[in-house]
Amino acid sequence: MRVVQASRVIAESRFNKFHLLVFLWCFYAIAFDGFDIALYGIGLPMMMEEYQLTVVEAGAIGSYTLIGMMIGSFLLGSLSDIIGRKKILAICMVLFSVFSLLAGLAPNSIVFTIMRFIAALGMGGLMPAVIAVMTEYSPKKNRALIVATMYCGYSIGAISASLIGMYLMESLGWRFLYWIGIIPLFTLPFFLKYFPESLSYYILRRNGEKISGILNKIDPKENYQATDDFEYVSFKERAKGFPVKKLFSDNRFVSTIAFWTAVFSCLLMIYGLNTWLPKIMQGSGYGITSSLSFSLVLGIGQIGGSLLGGYLVERLGHRKVLLYMFLIGAVCFISLSATTNIFLLYVLIAIGGACTGGTQNLVNPYISEFYPQEIRTTGLSVTVGIGRTGAILAPLIIGILLATNLQPQHAFMAFAIPSIIGGIALLLVQEKYGSFDRIIKTSVNLPSTENKST
Repeated sequence: MRVVQASRVIAESRFNKFHLLVFLWCFYAIAFDGFDIALYGIGLPMMMEEYQLTVVEAGAIGSYTLIGMMIGSFLLGSLSDIIGRKKILAICMVLFSVFSLLAGLAPNSIVFTIMRFIAALGMGGLMPAVIAVMTEYSPKKNRALIVATMYCGYSIGAISASLIGMYLMESLGWRFLYWIGIIPLFTLPFFLKYFPESLSYYILRRNGEKISGILNKIDPKENYQATDDFEYVSFKERAKGFPVKKLFSDNRFVSTIAFWTAVFSCLLMIYGLNTWLPKIMQGSGYGITSSLSFSLVLGIGQIGGSLLGGYLVERLGHRKVLLYMFLIGAVCFISLSATTNIFLLYVLIAIGGACTGGTQNLVNPYISEFYPQEIRTTGLSVTVGIGRTGAILAPLIIGILLATNLQPQHAFMAFAIPSIIGGIALLLVQEKYGSFDRIIKTSVNLPSTENKST
């Protein structure tokens, strides 16, 4: 019986139609996640007027929604290592599609908050599962760039929401934005038919037929058989035990805490900007269309930061690139609080997007690669779940700042603090204990898969 190391087959593969299929579905799912998350900030000025909300009440509703996302990250994200990432993604798509529509039909702020909370469960569980699947199925050589590019779907979704808000919201109202969220429900049958389940899920269940079928698509030149041994025994042995406990074993404690802190910092900045950027710019004297254009530029900056950062990661390494991005972000936000030139504002907002959303897009694959395959989704889910506390606090903190006599634009200064904290946290990550080190050593030391047989 031939022994085949499935993770190595994927790591050494070349990007082909199978990888593209996984990429496009992940891109599609995360795009609607970004669309849904951006809706609240974009529709907030009109919704506040209709529901007669104060800035503090509006910030609280945003925070309640993010509590749902945190619970979704913990619950659904951790379950994906047990019931399969494909099933979790399907559940998430149903939740955020159906309940986004219902949020758009809500007669008052209380019903809206409840519907939004349930939709947020799906949004919270989707991100870790999508990143884990894309990381698992990406060739090692271009993994950082592929995952970062896939996650640009989040920014594309946010940009789409901004464009729809700019050109249609004044005529169709803010509710129309939420109704669009039902679209993924209609594409779900195609997702279930064509999207592959995680290989680790099949390896644990010794499903050689499914594993060989997937590997033959990844590496068509090899003829993998259902009777091959895909390291069932060793993989099952590694998967034993409580997954969350393993985040702190094998000298991973310090790095795990560092990742939690970095993601907390990133999400605090991202959700603070997504929720309040249009309102801050309106308070600074810009009209609704102009204020929404800043959200558009923010999304473009996130894409640029993800692509450029992903390219640089392949040459300089994750940590070095991320440290520079956190540092640049801190300088950017300090500058934003004191800038009045419109052109410079747009440039700085774009840089701010690159150093917040773009940074998070690169932190995610860094975390995903750090943890071994059998606890990859759990590691990312728990980290993002803990980090969601930053997302929960952000709308409320900025809302309280805006409720004071502080000039709206000076609120940008608050974003420099988490940017500095995030950079310090990354300095504490101990890469030598990460799984990517072991993958590299395995790839170098092991003989070719086709020569390994028993």
